[in-house]
Amino acid sequence: MTPGAARWVTLDELRARRSFKWHAQPPDVLPAFIAEMDVTLAPAVARSLVEAVERGDTGYAFPDPELGTAASGFQGERFGWNPDPSGISLIPDVMSGIGAVLRRALPEGGGVVVNTPVYPPFFDHIAAAGCRVVEAPLARDGSGYALDLDAVEAALRGGARAYLLCNPHNPTGLVHSAAELRRVAGLAERHGALVLSDEIHAPLTLAGARHLPYLSLPEARGRGISLISATKGWNLPGLKCAQLVTASEPMRALAASLSPELRFGASNLGVIASIAAYREGGAWLDELLVLIDRNRRLLGDLLAERLPEIGYTPPRATYLAWLDCSALRLGDDPARVFLERGRVALRSGPDFGRSGAGWVRATMATAPETLREIVERMRRAVDAAR
Repeated sequence: MTPGAARWVTLDELRARRSFKWHAQPPDVLPAFIAEMDVTLAPAVARSLVEAVERGDTGYAFPDPELGTAASGFQGERFGWNPDPSGISLIPDVMSGIGAVLRRALPEGGGVVVNTPVYPPFFDHIAAAGCRVVEAPLARDGSGYALDLDAVEAALRGGARAYLLCNPHNPTGLVHSAAELRRVAGLAERHGALVLSDEIHAPLTLAGARHLPYLSLPEARGRGISLISATKGWNLPGLKCAQLVTASEPMRALAASLSPELRFGASNLGVIASIAAYREGGAWLDELLVLIDRNRRLLGDLLAERLPEIGYTPPRATYLAWLDCSALRLGDDPARVFLERGRVALRSGPDFGRSGAGWVRATMATAPETLREIVERMRRAVDAAR
């Protein structure tokens, strides 16, 4: 293995970590419930943080222009679109940016469309912004899912004022097509709606798929804002740094109207690490994507062997597995059974919306032997429940 290459971390090493993932559950529970990877840091990121600490650079975050330039360069290298760095703003994280925009742009009680099953914090942050969730569930497409844009259009026609698009989609791993995104832009224009495209998982688009930034479409820019970050791709969520991207004068004006206090929730170390990731972390990210690709195939093999009743469609992006456990007859919240009887913590399907009943989400960004143990504990839980 090349020194500094991306590698999975052993359980003994992980138990020494102090993050929420490794302390939220009792020591006998194997955690696979939160979107955090069991991986080494990219060398360029680690070096940038060590150097910052050595010079005592732990003050408040500054909206460094280098962050916008680095983020734009990464977007261009990976996805073929270089947004204007002057339209890239510092925010602490994607969800705080979404909440701030909704509070500014929508009236009290304004409807926000989401495609369920979807990332659970969407529900809480929409409510905290004084808005209401309007569900436009994904359509089933064989064993997987697809955007139901007729349902989105019906929601907008019914008065919803914004569409919170998960692109790529969490938890299903969908990667939306150019045709779908163009239709989204057309719907937004027709109904006067704001589109917020959460693209935090874009760096984790896997082999066989290609992410298309929403704002790379000219027709999307007048009513669209994208939110990006290095935190998922390089496993930096605790460093609190994301970016809000605009590409039109109306959206720049909206971004400029947000409270300047918003950026003070960001971390200076997060800014430093994100610049390093975007500029120097590409090779490490490529190695990571190979490891995740192997795991998404391994998980399919393990489930086929040990739990063939579980439905699984390998994601096209993310390191998240959305698992249909309804045939196991463990009730609406199988994660509770897996935790109590198998001592493995997965994310509860109902947290993702009404259509999540009977499902769980598992994080598969871990060592193969740990992934095998996750499935084995799930198997033991099912046996104990019968």
